[in-house]
Amino acid sequence: MKACGCFCLRAYAQAQGLQITLLFKAENHQFHYKRLWRPLCELKASWIFLFKTDPSGVMETSSNQSLIGVQNYLEKAVQNLKPVAPVKFHISSRTDAGVHALCNSAHLDIQRAPGKPAFEEKQLVYGLNRHLKPEPICILNAYRVSSSFHARFSALSRTYIYRLLMGCSHHSEIPVFERDLCWAPVGGGLEFWELKFRSRSFLYRQVRRMVGALVAVGQGKLTPHRIKELLELKDSLAFPPNAMAPPSGLFLKSVEYSEADLDTTVAPGE
Repeated sequence: MKACGCFCLRAYAQAQGLQITLLFKAENHQFHYKRLWRPLCELKASWIFLFKTDPSGVMETSSNQSLIGVQNYLEKAVQNLKPVAPVKFHISSRTDAGVHALCNSAHLDIQRAPGKPAFEEKQLVYGLNRHLKPEPICILNAYRVSSSFHARFSALSRTYIYRLLMGCSHHSEIPVFERDLCWAPVGGGLEFWELKFRSRSFLYRQVRRMVGALVAVGQGKLTPHRIKELLELKDSLAFPPNAMAPPSGLFLKSVEYSEADLDTTVAPGE
């Protein structure tokens, strides 16, 4: 006489899904089981975004989010994509108000609702840009990255450019389309200079201090010996405030990462 087949069903929650165990009794009285996975929701995915800000409407990326800045607008835009939980952007480089970003970067961890397909690069770029309007921020690209990636700490280097317009005796001599995009200190012939600075990281207002010191020495307001003394003091408060270059001429040109970090073949959850 054939044995009656019987089974019981066990279900319990796991971190990222629901595991169902089917336990049944076959004719030979041996127990067998198999496991099925039913995802509760997409595994949390990490993305890095490259973005720029329009020089005509630059906003500071302050860590004090009671102030309206780039990070606020990015986080507000991503919430319109209906993630499972609130999303926080981590920006690679924070800039003062008035500093321009030709290409900055930020990363986020995002998890989609159950039953929804995983986000794709083009979908994220298009969706964020649509919800960022009319703010002067534009997402340039997106890359899937590993969960250990961090936009700030994984950066290999950052490149800044400072633009000087030398030779103007009055602010009115600056071309209209260059106003707020350069610094025009008095002295020298009428020509543009671009100073490039590249390092893994920079101190607060370091580039503006270096440019201001160079110009002050050229104008005779500071001596090379005084610069040496200031460096030896290692006190940022000792630097003459009137010798600091204004933010209008400073541009964050790029943030560099290793190609391995931007490998688009990273699997979800890695």
